[in-house]
Amino acid sequence: MEIIPAIDLVNGQCVRLSAGDFSRQTTYDSDPVAVAQRFADAGVRRLHLVDLDGARAGHPVNLAVLEAIAKKTSLDIDAGGGIQTLTSLTQVLDAGASHVTAGSLAVREPRTVEAWLARFGADTIFLGADFKGEHIMINAWADQSSLTLAQFIGDYLEAGATTFICTDVSKDGLLQGPSLAIYKTLVQQFPTARFVASGGVTTVADVEALAEAGMHGAIIGKALYEGTISLPELKPFL
Repeated sequence: MEIIPAIDLVNGQCVRLSAGDFSRQTTYDSDPVAVAQRFADAGVRRLHLVDLDGARAGHPVNLAVLEAIAKKTSLDIDAGGGIQTLTSLTQVLDAGASHVTAGSLAVREPRTVEAWLARFGADTIFLGADFKGEHIMINAWADQSSLTLAQFIGDYLEAGATTFICTDVSKDGLLQGPSLAIYKTLVQQFPTARFVASGGVTTVADVEALAEAGMHGAIIGKALYEGTISLPELKPFL
């Protein structure tokens, strides 16, 4: 299972939100490039980079940070936040991301994202399945869509997608453990999909449980910044 640290960006700084609430924001580092370098130095290969400013603005805002991380590290970056058009998608890839996560747009404009999958391939276009309860959340997690998590995944598997970053919005940034039961059900229901767990990962025991459940990857954010998981503890997974 791949270990994927997260860097969430607001005003070019490394932050974390609690349950997706912008009013419950903690800034951890003013230099996200240095944070990414620490991850790379520890042996991490992947990075999940979220442009929270972009998610609210509807277009990428922190491209310069993405470009700097890509130039100064060899991290394999998947980027999300505000990627609503082909122009934005191209900007993010040109800035150094290897993968782009389509979330809200994948709900609102499925034909657009299906066209991206056909053009760029499933290894480039990841699907962001942000959920709360049974339903997919959109618009920086502010609104509930009519789509269930299972419907969203099933539809995009048929469209050629393979990788789904599944974030339980109700757990993200709260350090209360991941939604293990939901992930186990998804792995059983969709055995060909590659699922990346996001939200709530708090301890190394959580990481071990996700690996045993058959997850393709685990995104770790606040636990690394708060120290409930240390980079040395993740060595066996790297």
